[in-house]
Amino acid sequence: MTDPPSSEAFVAFPDGFGSRFIVTVDTEEEFDWTAPFSAEGFTLDAVPELGTFQRFCEEYGVCPLYLIDYPIATSPVAAEVLGEAVRAGRADVGIQLHPWVNPPHDEAISTHNSFAGNLPEPLERSKLAVLRDVIERNFGRAPRVYRAGRYGVGPATAPILLDHGIAIDTSVRARFDYSSGGGQNFRDLPVRPWWVGAPGRLMELPLTTVFWGLLRRYGPILYPKLWRAPRLRGLLSRLGLLERIPLTPEGASAVEAIRGIDMALREGVPVLVFSFHSPSLQAGHTPYVRNAADLAALYDWWRTVFAELARRGVRPTSVAEIMAAARLA
Repeated sequence: MTDPPSSEAFVAFPDGFGSRFIVTVDTEEEFDWTAPFSAEGFTLDAVPELGTFQRFCEEYGVCPLYLIDYPIATSPVAAEVLGEAVRAGRADVGIQLHPWVNPPHDEAISTHNSFAGNLPEPLERSKLAVLRDVIERNFGRAPRVYRAGRYGVGPATAPILLDHGIAIDTSVRARFDYSSGGGQNFRDLPVRPWWVGAPGRLMELPLTTVFWGLLRRYGPILYPKLWRAPRLRGLLSRLGLLERIPLTPEGASAVEAIRGIDMALREGVPVLVFSFHSPSLQAGHTPYVRNAADLAALYDWWRTVFAELARRGVRPTSVAEIMAAARLA
């Protein structure tokens, strides 16, 4: 799943599909991002705010994809807040595996084991099976999409997903490298969807990240060399020379996101994948939304981005539409 695909592996879409976008939400418990991983001590205070975000998206005709982990999947409040929208097709649900809070708990909790793909194959399989089944039971839909928590796919992940009816993996965060912490290096992977293995079975739908600026063509080479030089990265960005832009309200301004949208469309990306974490829907849980002003800014970010996408003729899409279009091509 982390090998660069061949040119023949890219997913083809019908001519009429054009460029579309999907909003993915890493739907998870609140925890201290700076503390060691723990199976306890988390909260679910932001769960009711999922309903607010769902109603907001519906105003724009957007069908969010909630990638749900175990504490959310077993939360009666989450099922109450999202269940009807999921069953009616106004929202999608998928799987997000946080191993440290997901039974069975047969591993030592550590940074290395926080990447599900680092676990022994039987344990990764068992954790995913438990989570998949509880999502279907509590939300009324079998999940067809997977994202590994911390983007932690491994060598056994693809066959495990296929065995559990998963059609789309969206764990690859293209142009990011998590190997220093024990995760995967996605630096050289593309942002266009591709088939993992045999065409038509498992689609990789990577999160969208692009390089912007006069030196963007050299981004894959230059940016990794600048990792230990944040001031130089900032200078290159301010001078309009080079900037890495992920399509997320967490750490990217609306102005930057619009640049990213433009670059993604120039590159012919058929599905723009946006993402953020659900705890950001309530102030005080993430570094990106610390107070009420930050929360208002997050919603303003989405309003600005949705307006830009509409202006560019980029329509929202859903899991069902993506899968159907890929089959028709």
